[in-house]
Amino acid sequence: MATFQHRFEQVEQYLHHRPPYLMVDRIVSSEPQRVVTEKTVRGDEFFLAGHFPGAPIFPGAMMQEMATQSAGILIAAWHNPMAEYNTADPHFNEFALGVLVRVHQARYKNFARPGDTLVATVELAELVEPLFEFRASIAVRGREIMRAAFQLTNIRSTLLTEGA
Repeated sequence: MATFQHRFEQVEQYLHHRPPYLMVDRIVSSEPQRVVTEKTVRGDEFFLAGHFPGAPIFPGAMMQEMATQSAGILIAAWHNPMAEYNTADPHFNEFALGVLVRVHQARYKNFARPGDTLVATVELAELVEPLFEFRASIAVRGREIMRAAFQLTNIRSTLLTEGA
């Protein structure tokens, strides 16, 4: 399958995710096999109120989501099956890029709290269409707090937009 490269000014142009579920604030660097992104924990994120009251900690599930969204940016930027790509309209694109199908080897080693900046480094380990195998790590102040391997795939957008 032919692939296309896309460069955009804003994170939202790569992903269909929007606040409050957008877990990437900035793209630090992007290459065909590697992307580095950042997310600063503001403290007012909807999920922190209950995780945990009086001691807010950025959930491990949201760290995985940050890694997954970062991998989605890499796919949209470097391995996009569409010549034209527009995330503002869910019915525009033929494919939904980077749908999570498997997480394995996930390890959570420490916490992130309000004021911390998470730095996600995501590498494309293997591409055997239609599966993208990624390895990811998330660090705070240079210390790794999460590591995981996971797989994403592209699916027809109609599978997501039917009934919408």
